[in-house]
Amino acid sequence: MRLRRCGRHAVLVELDSLAQVEALHGALLVADLPDVVELVPAATTVLIAVRPGSDGLAQARAVVEAADLSHPPDRTPRRVRLPISYDGPDLELVAETAGLSVDEVVALHSGAEYTVAFCGFAPGFGYLVGLPEPLQQARLENPRTKVPAGSVGIAGEFTGAYPRSSPGGWRLIGSTTAILFDAKRSDPALLAPGDHVRFEVAG
Repeated sequence: MRLRRCGRHAVLVELDSLAQVEALHGALLVADLPDVVELVPAATTVLIAVRPGSDGLAQARAVVEAADLSHPPDRTPRRVRLPISYDGPDLELVAETAGLSVDEVVALHSGAEYTVAFCGFAPGFGYLVGLPEPLQQARLENPRTKVPAGSVGIAGEFTGAYPRSSPGGWRLIGSTTAILFDAKRSDPALLAPGDHVRFEVAG
């Protein structure tokens, strides 16, 4: 674990794995430090920003140094269900690569429970872990210049849904009608790190 100052009011904690990020992020959430104004987990880092003029960095450092990085703390996650239609243009490619039928791919993807590891790439885009091993596949060799909003894809160990139209190289297996980001909401992003997510096949 390495701590790097980011200006006067933030510190970046560098870790060795996504599991350690989950454990540290959970420990900081449970600590509920009053002067911490933002926590930003990523693949191998957690950014901690505190209220200017407070001793929030010292408080956060104490939590960081005491955290058990081998086990995330027990807490009740928020649960989110996303409707999905398995109509993606790469669904058959994913099935062929995995050596499965399309129905088996659908059953695997919709049967798993995912955790939002971190958010990034675009506002509201959550990187979800928990993807069954046969579906963990490489990105497309030639990324698309335009992926429609709501597209659900897979790449490596992650699955996720595009909150808006953008370029992208994930293998697209479906689509969701969920509004993943709306600047007019009190919480613009539908998904937040630590949330548990399930995909429900749209009727």
